[in-house]
Amino acid sequence: MSKQETYEFTPAEENTGDAEAETGWSESASPTVGEMQLDERAALRRTAGLSTELEDVTEVEYRQLRLERVVLVGVWTEGSTAQVDARMAELAALAETAGSEVLDSLIQRRDKPDKATYIGSGKTEELRAMVLETGADTVILDGELSPAQLTALEKIVKVKVIDRTALILDIFAQHATSREGKAQVALAQMQYMMPRLRGWGESMSRQAGGRAGANGGVGTRGPGETKIETDRQRIRERMAKLRREIREMKTSRDTKRARRVESGVPQVAIVGYTNAGKSSLMNALTGAGLLVQDALFATLDPTTRRAALEDGREVVFTDTVGFVRHLPTQLVEAFRSTLEEVTGADLLLHVVDGSDPLPDGQIKAVREVIADVLRDTKTPAPRELLVVNKIDALAPMELTELRGWLPDAVFVSAQTGEGIETLRAQLANILGGLDVEVSVLLPYTRGDLLARIHADGRIISSEHVESGTRVRARVPQFLAAVLTEFVSAGTEPVEID
Repeated sequence: MSKQETYEFTPAEENTGDAEAETGWSESASPTVGEMQLDERAALRRTAGLSTELEDVTEVEYRQLRLERVVLVGVWTEGSTAQVDARMAELAALAETAGSEVLDSLIQRRDKPDKATYIGSGKTEELRAMVLETGADTVILDGELSPAQLTALEKIVKVKVIDRTALILDIFAQHATSREGKAQVALAQMQYMMPRLRGWGESMSRQAGGRAGANGGVGTRGPGETKIETDRQRIRERMAKLRREIREMKTSRDTKRARRVESGVPQVAIVGYTNAGKSSLMNALTGAGLLVQDALFATLDPTTRRAALEDGREVVFTDTVGFVRHLPTQLVEAFRSTLEEVTGADLLLHVVDGSDPLPDGQIKAVREVIADVLRDTKTPAPRELLVVNKIDALAPMELTELRGWLPDAVFVSAQTGEGIETLRAQLANILGGLDVEVSVLLPYTRGDLLARIHADGRIISSEHVESGTRVRARVPQFLAAVLTEFVSAGTEPVEID
């Protein structure tokens, strides 16, 4: 692409406190991968002072964002005042995560968004005045705008206008680190940008070739396509290539997932709203040392770690990408292979931010995305365990209300460790219910199977007899199938509720 982000590397101005307190490790300790990623991310700064006013733009082949000083705009069509305030607060958090400074905000009450400018002609003039007063160079709207609405609004306010979808895509582009993650984000961006590809002046409408260009002389005769049509064709080719690459990487991911399933180790997928504390919880459960940052979409690349519960049972935990209200459809499609991690899970650990003013909205948004993925893959929904995180940030009365509203949830603080042992015990109880009870007579020549029962199951009783070892145990279903030929006479595997 012709337009590229401009960055400069400067010291992290925010980290003015004690270094050990900020990073969580001393010079004598080795930093985790997450700590090194956090250091790298903190050192990356956008260059300030680059104007994005449309009069300065001569050619736009790809609307790569350069966010700086922004004004937020929301349209209130339904819901309460608290819900509108929460949506605008989330939009402000998204903007700050993308690297911009929020100057002001504007909310328009309407039955439905205006077809021409999204907010109506009267509010557009008010928005232009706000832009001039604050010196903003970007306007962010809390919704997905059509190409025509973007064009019309930009002509009036005379600064860059982007919508919620473009903002989320920009954050994903900044935070993607793996090859698969970068390819998925690039594909999602191109799907979004394709219908919005345009330019100003004559730079994108030059045409050559055909009868129209016959009198133009040398260099004007050709296929008869405008520059923008040529660019669209190049983007289509690039999208096709990215889809092939993602399919190839999906094959590798599916193979690894199949191996984990064949191993018989229970699979637990940690899902939840963005910034609910999924990575912090995984660190608390497994000591994985993942990147933890108080920012939206800090984690994009799934991470899998194996850990042991209190009863010695091994469990595989997978930290997944966070969800958000109205997650762009382009991202859902591009991250399909990543989101499919939930389909092979034995249990979904649904993490909820207890300090959020509207946790029910978070729960609903996450369940909607998961339902879409399960519907597309035609797989049954795994069991879900709600985990309310960040209880250390709640007042006693707020915590009591949440406990009454979510009686089956486990309440924890991944930061302080409160409730983690209770969560481990609950996980052991639930995953233990997936086992079956068997009574087998193993020949002495099959010591390998006895060792697997000790490693993957729990021995209830055992005795040595003349023909072998008689064992009664609870084992995972995959191991029970392997032991079928050795089941003692008159006994069958029994499911444990």
